[in-house]
Amino acid sequence: MLTLAILGFLAERPMHAYEMRRRLSDLIGHNRPVSDGALYPALNRLRQAGHLEREAEPGDSAPQRQVLRITPSGRAELLRRLSEPKETEITDGGAFFTLLAFLSQVPDPGRRAAVLRRRLDFLTRPAGFFTHDGTPVRIADEPDPYRKGMLVMARAAQRAERAWLEEALRDLDTEPPRPT
Repeated sequence: MLTLAILGFLAERPMHAYEMRRRLSDLIGHNRPVSDGALYPALNRLRQAGHLEREAEPGDSAPQRQVLRITPSGRAELLRRLSEPKETEITDGGAFFTLLAFLSQVPDPGRRAAVLRRRLDFLTRPAGFFTHDGTPVRIADEPDPYRKGMLVMARAAQRAERAWLEEALRDLDTEPPRPT
């Protein structure tokens, strides 16, 4: 998730590491705080892989600051990750939302639609937080009021997401590909 988000934000525009950390925290910090101990090693790995570059920018009255920029190989890696997400990036809600935040970077509406269809397919499979003999527990059969509340909220969120996905897929069916 962190690598995808870093590449996604840099595809939008170059930025300083402290701004990157703030934007990452806004996007994924509610799930997992973004620490310097996670961010800087990730930035270094991406730089060593040739996916981003650092450039010194003179400061007005302060020392030089490092600006991060995505490279052509970084853009290609971003598009690959967005077009061919791992199964966990489809099934995990937080990971999927991170993917969704940058999916518009993919120029081909057919490839964007394929990702959305994978999520919709996942949401149409029977699932639940609780099972009995391998079968998801139905809301009506859950005796615990708090677990029942979890199931009620999950059902409402799933219905809303499915409705949005279906609408987005209808829109993508009529959208022409953008030039790359």
